[in-house]
Amino acid sequence: MNRTDLHTGSHDLPVSPALEEFMLSGWADSEQHDLPVDDVAGWTGARRARLHARFPGERLVVPAGGYKQRSNDQSYRFRPHSAYAWLTGDQSSDGVLVVEPDGEATLFLRPRSDRRSGEFFRDRVYGELWAGRRPTLGESSRRLAVPTRHVAELEAALSGPRVPTRVLRGVDGRVDALLADAAGPGDAEFAAVLAELRLVKDAWEIDQLEQAVAITTRGFEDVVRALPTAKRTSERYLEGVFWQRARLEGNDVGYHSIVAAGAHAATLHWIDNDGPVRDGDLLLLDAGAETRSLYTADITRVFPVSGRFSPLQRDLYELCRQANDAALECLKPGVEFRAFHRAAMTVLAYGLADLGVLPCSAERALAEDSGLYRRWTLCGSGHMLGLDVHDCAAARAGSYLDGRLEAGHVLTVEPGLYFQPDDELIPAELRGLGLRIEEDVLITDDGYRLLSDGLPRRADDVETWMHQVGS
Repeated sequence: MNRTDLHTGSHDLPVSPALEEFMLSGWADSEQHDLPVDDVAGWTGARRARLHARFPGERLVVPAGGYKQRSNDQSYRFRPHSAYAWLTGDQSSDGVLVVEPDGEATLFLRPRSDRRSGEFFRDRVYGELWAGRRPTLGESSRRLAVPTRHVAELEAALSGPRVPTRVLRGVDGRVDALLADAAGPGDAEFAAVLAELRLVKDAWEIDQLEQAVAITTRGFEDVVRALPTAKRTSERYLEGVFWQRARLEGNDVGYHSIVAAGAHAATLHWIDNDGPVRDGDLLLLDAGAETRSLYTADITRVFPVSGRFSPLQRDLYELCRQANDAALECLKPGVEFRAFHRAAMTVLAYGLADLGVLPCSAERALAEDSGLYRRWTLCGSGHMLGLDVHDCAAARAGSYLDGRLEAGHVLTVEPGLYFQPDDELIPAELRGLGLRIEEDVLITDDGYRLLSDGLPRRADDVETWMHQVGS
């Protein structure tokens, strides 16, 4: 086989010199000069200042990331790294924030493809006629209240005299390669600090999370109204119904929705969402809408598909609700982060003992060298929430998992029970049941505020609400 045999060609026909010249002429000036400053820009400057204060005298580099390949020439819809979005408010691909040793910040961006080169009609990835209009550098600077430069100038800007540099690595391979000589152990600390700075939410972030919860609540109502059609189709229909609400009012879903009917609810992260929806079964819906500012909710409710719990389903649901109540009672500033999980697990362990499934006493099962109750409740009972569904995951344990709650933390509380369909150590009537109640909670100065209180918690209230929403 000769080399010419490997040529695959292009979907697009060659561009003649005459067409090139014609395409470059006759375009109006469409620069937007009157753009207001984004609301988030009133907060991002202070966030950058806090970051600089942690690393004075050092250059800090935070990339947004680029497009990720889905298959062949198709990319996933772009979503910037959360640290970059938090520090800039920008959501465009390929951007890089550079904070200089003196604290001055510059955003290096890939701007709109202007009409002076052929990129706007030739480039399928960035060309405006292919992919839509990107902001100009001036527009981005006005909206985000930060100086901007073309990303093509990044390499030159980072060359010259060496200065101590920290990079958020693993986000943009081109930036990693450009600063390969600056790699060091300090980058891991930098990633941790970027996460830790986001643990306590400011007032703007809390408002965004409240909006995410409100959209999600309406999405749950949509799902209940769609149950009759889902019984004729599958879980896929309900997934689509919720996604429609998330896209209509927000940016997208904040994570893959878990739409788990019947025995699928016993799978902690069921996202295939392709099973039947039947009367008599429970539906576990774990879903969250992401706002256009990229903050996500994360709520779980369990619904009886028929609209009524069976006696056993009701008892198990109320056991999970009581565990959730016990966890909530622990929430206030200064309490260990893991305390609410321990409180929930105590309730569930004693409940499992009452069901007769534990091979030992509840006290013994709760001992650190035992933990046998966890066969039916494997996961933790909650996590931080914000720009990511599992927010601030890179934070060091001492600041997060082994730390203490503070006012401004937003977290989930989500104890649950999961009985596998093939578990021969439990009664047959329990097999294939999965239940979880998940709340989104803001820690306040003197306790907590339930953000997700627009959805019912008690079994009786769930039934009444389903009837009202569905009628």
